[in-house]
Amino acid sequence: MKQENTASALILGASILLGLSVLGFQLAGAAIRIKAYERSVTVKGLSERELPANIVIWPIVFTEAGNKLEELYASIDESTQKIKDFLSAKGINLAEITVSAPSITDKFAQQYNDATKAGFRYSAIQTVTVYSPKVALVRDIMTGLAELGKQGIAFTGGDYQNQPEYIFTGLNEIKPEMIQEATTMAREVALKFSQDSSSQLGKIKQASQGQFEIKPRDKNNPQIKKIRVVSTVEYYLSD
Repeated sequence: MKQENTASALILGASILLGLSVLGFQLAGAAIRIKAYERSVTVKGLSERELPANIVIWPIVFTEAGNKLEELYASIDESTQKIKDFLSAKGINLAEITVSAPSITDKFAQQYNDATKAGFRYSAIQTVTVYSPKVALVRDIMTGLAELGKQGIAFTGGDYQNQPEYIFTGLNEIKPEMIQEATTMAREVALKFSQDSSSQLGKIKQASQGQFEIKPRDKNNPQIKKIRVVSTVEYYLSD
């Protein structure tokens, strides 16, 4: 009886040992496969476009001066109307023109100003803004603004705040195509890497899309926009 129990124990022990060996082998193989499957490559794909802006914001700033407020306001209104008539005659709709309230400065009220040296007591700054999709037309009108200068309107410009602004609003129309192009380019780079490394390109492990950037193409052509996006994609690799 004792010998039978000993034999059974040996058989059981051998079976357990064999099972553990097989399990260990399987786990080792799985670990190797998982490790191999975790090999990956991260690549980037770029898509760029150069497109014209489709909105222009043009602030037209002029100054007036005088010693009587009522006369100063009348002069501002007259100059503003001349500008509106000029723009309308050139093809700008009145709905595309807005007029802000003038900024009036009383030199006599300034604490550190010597009013006796001032030629005029009051000075005013007025802004007439054009907001239009007619970008090419507005740019042509800008070059002819001197016509109004000959009529006695003193325009100011050159500072950063009074520069024309150009906007591109058609991003949603080109976004899907650019994302696809960036992703395709990323995959081409990954394929080239896999071929050079004698590997097989697998599925996408993870991907991220960068923000779209819209900037002027250069400082001399702010009306032409450079649009770009970068997609980052990580692919699995296998032997």
